[in-house]
Amino acid sequence: MLVAGAGPVGLTMAYELARRGVRVRLIDAREGPATTSRAIATHPRTLEVYDQMGIVEDVLPRGRRITSFTMYQRGRRLTRLEADYANTPTRFPFTIAIDQVTTEETLRAAAARLGVAVEWGVRLDGFDRHDAGVRVRLTHSRGEAEQAEVPWLVGCDGGHSTVRKILGLPLLGESSETWLIADAQVETGLPRDSIYWVRCPGVTMMMVPMIEPGRWRLLDTAAVEHDPRPASVAERFNALIAPGVGCPFQVAEPSWISVFTFQQRMTPRMRVGRCLVAGDAAHVHSPASGQGMNTGIQEAYNLSWKLAMVVRGQAREELLDSYGEERVPVGRTLLASTKKATRIIQLKNPVLAGLLPVVFAVMRAVPPLRVRMQRAILGGVSGLGLHYGAGSLTTPAKGSAAGPRPGERVTQADAAEAAEPAWKEMLAELRDPRWTLLAYVDDPGGAAAATAVWADERHGAWLSVRTVSARLSPGLPNPLPAAEGVPGLLAPREGRWLLIRPDGYLAADGEALTRDALAAALERVPLTSPVRPEREYPSAGTR
Repeated sequence: MLVAGAGPVGLTMAYELARRGVRVRLIDAREGPATTSRAIATHPRTLEVYDQMGIVEDVLPRGRRITSFTMYQRGRRLTRLEADYANTPTRFPFTIAIDQVTTEETLRAAAARLGVAVEWGVRLDGFDRHDAGVRVRLTHSRGEAEQAEVPWLVGCDGGHSTVRKILGLPLLGESSETWLIADAQVETGLPRDSIYWVRCPGVTMMMVPMIEPGRWRLLDTAAVEHDPRPASVAERFNALIAPGVGCPFQVAEPSWISVFTFQQRMTPRMRVGRCLVAGDAAHVHSPASGQGMNTGIQEAYNLSWKLAMVVRGQAREELLDSYGEERVPVGRTLLASTKKATRIIQLKNPVLAGLLPVVFAVMRAVPPLRVRMQRAILGGVSGLGLHYGAGSLTTPAKGSAAGPRPGERVTQADAAEAAEPAWKEMLAELRDPRWTLLAYVDDPGGAAAATAVWADERHGAWLSVRTVSARLSPGLPNPLPAAEGVPGLLAPREGRWLLIRPDGYLAADGEALTRDALAAALERVPLTSPVRPEREYPSAGTR
């Protein structure tokens, strides 16, 4: 397996493949790790993914928690919107401001623990596809040429992706704006738990506090015509932001500056035979709302378990069709949302800009409107609402049981719920790279118990079977404690069952666990071995 590109997306892909027992080679044309950052926002759903990957505790201490979004104009604070995840509960109700450099360091260390080292200075020059794999042409930093045969090629090689170009996948969309970003020391009394949006005369500035004392990430949305020298950049920020926030604000000369033009484009396909693309190789867009890296990491997490099942002979290649089926619409939605966010942030219309104080005055006077605004702005970028309810791997819900619906993430628990013993064990279960079958069993002689035992014996290589029982009856496989008196995911109810994908999304559920019911759900997954009950397993008493 060859993964091209050792940024956050490629590192996630390589780590997750290795965690599932797949041999992987990770190359990057650069001579070494990046030393400057662009992406700095890690949103709640990505933190949940990190938790399932087993690395979230390595990430959290290295970033600053952001729990609000504050808007200023003409020296007045228009509003401060607090993070509101009441409708999408999570144990990570915040965004982490963390350098992409640090994110990559963390992922590299995790991959290294599994024996995956980045091959720096190795450039993918070309490749030829055939039925059994891909013949790649590589050039090493000293000029040595190499040809190699790999069964699969995954392009995580950024917006100028070689993999995408050779596959002939078009990037459809439009060009957009040129912005400036900078890292600098700032003296200010503004609270360091918020992202700041500052309307200045004719331009919008944004500011994000980083974990290092006094360090901020600054963004100028109209920087294309301005002098990019550090002293000039500091002077411009000081001249505009200080009167914008109406309080002492002093920017030192930035330690890093980048002027960049971003586009709003995506490819309509993410797979051609044994070649696939993920992250910026599949879509490029505005940095507004900080969703790019998060989307790419979640794509790698979506693809890795599917690819691993195919490589290990557990599923047929058709499983990979669900990757594009699920993720292309996400990319399309991402482009639309970042385009909208860009327009809101820039707010070039002076009439609309003048109405902002009135809009937020009304919002302060009408609490339900404020709540909706908070959930729309902060909850909308969290990734928690993403679901695969209409996907081919999902069995539509038939009942109205409390908890997540098929296609939704199962990690719908806030920090207090997640601290309960049953949820702690459930979260640990989700770190298992296999599928999970939760079987709610109180009668050890019933159909649900028999089906759980059968599934554990026959499909344990790729399916983790956990039984939830109020009585923890002996003989049941892999018991998980029930959450007594708590409605939802872990509430015991005889016969109920949940089938959870390796990426933590619910694939199917039901009120009566039988072999036929489980098989019907798994027939949506192109497994290499049939799951229908075999003749040597009689069905009497188990249907």
